[in-house]
Amino acid sequence: MTTEYHDAAGPDTEYDGLPALLAGESGLPRIHPYAPIPVEPTRALYITPGGGRLQIIRPITRPIEKRAHILVTLDHWGRPAQLTDEKNAAYTRLALAVKAHCVQAGCRHHPEYEDNALRIFEVITEGITIAAFVRAALAIELGDFTPTDRLLQETEALAGPVRQAGEGDRANGG
Repeated sequence: MTTEYHDAAGPDTEYDGLPALLAGESGLPRIHPYAPIPVEPTRALYITPGGGRLQIIRPITRPIEKRAHILVTLDHWGRPAQLTDEKNAAYTRLALAVKAHCVQAGCRHHPEYEDNALRIFEVITEGITIAAFVRAALAIELGDFTPTDRLLQETEALAGPVRQAGEGDRANGG
């Protein structure tokens, strides 16, 4: 079945039990949080279990930082099931864990995160492993917040509380 969305670039097509994808994306490799996480050395684009697109670009190094980061984008355009308040809160917790590792390492950039259909993360290579980060991000798509909460707890054990004032309830999933 093919459908046309006015806000998407081209026709979408149902593919292998996933939400509708752009027709040209059906050949992209799939990635799943409960399977081995392949981490390509340069640039990789995958289809996620929720029908999103996960892109890994590594490493990126800003001259001012002198620390390598891996850029991870997660695109959920046209997938409203991935934009729920509960999932947005889990992605925020994941972003807080990443931010704490950057702060701990003395990064000067300000890693920001905004709930949106396109989520962008910069994961410092000296912090959370890329496989653990990707696994947590993909598990959120499936409604499993355990890997994200575990990463945040481990980060807080190393760096102290990373939640901002007023985020206590939200960061705990409430």
